[in-house]
Amino acid sequence: MQQASAMPADMTLRGRRRRLLMASVPLLVTATWLRPALANPRVRQASRTMMGTRVDMTVDCDDARAAEQAMTAAWREMARLADMMSRYQPGNPVHALQLSAGLQPVPVPPEMLSVLQAAQRVAEQSHGVFDVTIGALAGWRFDPGSVVPDPAEIARELPLVDYRDLVVDGRRGTAFLRRRGMRIDLGGIAKLPILQAGMSALKSHGVESAMINGGGDVLVSGKLLGNDWRIGVRDPLAPDRLVGVLALSDAVVASSGDYERCFTVAGRRYHHILDPDTGMPGQGAHGVALVARRIDDVNGVGPVIMVAGKARGQKLLQRQADVDALVVGADGRRWLSAGMAKRLSA
Repeated sequence: MQQASAMPADMTLRGRRRRLLMASVPLLVTATWLRPALANPRVRQASRTMMGTRVDMTVDCDDARAAEQAMTAAWREMARLADMMSRYQPGNPVHALQLSAGLQPVPVPPEMLSVLQAAQRVAEQSHGVFDVTIGALAGWRFDPGSVVPDPAEIARELPLVDYRDLVVDGRRGTAFLRRRGMRIDLGGIAKLPILQAGMSALKSHGVESAMINGGGDVLVSGKLLGNDWRIGVRDPLAPDRLVGVLALSDAVVASSGDYERCFTVAGRRYHHILDPDTGMPGQGAHGVALVARRIDDVNGVGPVIMVAGKARGQKLLQRQADVDALVVGADGRRWLSAGMAKRLSA
């Protein structure tokens, strides 16, 4: 994904706002109709690169100073948590957990403990289709010019992928990887809690109407100039085209797609959502968009469906009445839950 440099919270120049919006790379979900709103002085937007993706923050607040302070606090909190849970940050708790693999449990901060517990719940519910110990497959990169890891390397690392060998002790506040060489990747489960922390920071500073879009995962609170926030859902088979638009207030949209972080070799696309059974990118679906009121209802579910496929995804979602879903299967066919069919407008 195209990276955006950190920008000040108060984006007052209309030209900069225009360039910011036009620079967006298509994601499975994207904010729509923001440009007219940005002409209103009470609406502010800023973007930063975080968690390996672009994060956009938009607030609707009639107090410019309060909005600036709130956005600064939200960026600071999200950056703190992103650094804490990044697999690429030496010296952080993830690094400590991996250094101690096979040796001893390590204490982890409460925020990371909560994410690990959520990861294990999704792993158990999906029978291991979701597995943060996929981080052991260290040969995969999804930058331009990336190559497929050697099959021998994947075969050597794959036995280290097993969520049952990640022990999370909520009472003691510790985590333990049972075997040397095990690693974790929290990219599929930590983003939404981090965005939620940013939204909570905005609200604690008096901003009730806001949207945070992190690489296609979107949280909205309140309204934009008195109207619902409008989120466009793209067709993963033709990302320049919208499938429809969602009008939302106080909701979360979680999306996954096979074209968001990927590279192509010999005509085949390799994306970043890996199958723990094979060590290769999942082939169950092209894209998933989920809508709910709470992040706990959708966190980690999209990657499960991307690997497990549309049929298993439908069964999983039948048990979650509060989640509306759009799934574009490996065959290119769309499936919409009854709730999503009502939500999604042309």
